[in-house]
This record gives sequence, C-alpha cells and structure tokens, in this order.
Amino acid sequence: MSRTVFCEYLQQQAEGLDFQLYPGELGERIYNHISKQAWAEWQKKQTMLINEKHLNMMAEADRQYLEQQMVAFLFERKEITIDGYTPPESQ
Repeated sequence: MSRTVFCEYLQQQAEGLDFQLYPGELGERIYNHISKQAWAEWQKKQTMLINEKHLNMMAEADRQYLEQQMVAFLFERKEITIDGYTPPESQ
C-alpha cells in the first residue's frame, strides 16, 4: 500500500515518496511533506536548470545553488525560471 502525505507543494493529500531520496534533514522533510508528483515536477526543473546553467554536480557551489532552488520550488512554491526557456503552452 502506498503512503500519503500532505504535500506542501500541491497543498493537498497525495501519494508520498517510497523512500528518502535526498540525504539529511532536508531529505527527511521532503520525504514527509512532498508527494511523488511534486518530486517529479522538481526533477524536470532540476534537469533544465543543470542543462541551462551548465551546473557541475561535483562543484559544491553548484550543488548548493540547486538545493536552494529545490527548497524554493518545493516548499516556498516559487516558480523556477530558466533563461531562454518558454513553456510549450505560452509559445
């Protein structure tokens, strides 16, 4: 049986993640308060950010930047804007 969480991103009950996908306290917070659907949305944004900004996941500063964007997106419901990217529906 899948677990449900009150997803802070969706602002509703939704299917929770199967296991903690991110380390530490932040990972625990994500596991307990973010749904599979919201995490999938973040994964898409993360991929675009990494590609657009040419982030190096071996670089501490780039990882910190990505983590800040993740927290803003998932918990503060801030829209992540990617330079030069236009969502399909607004083209």
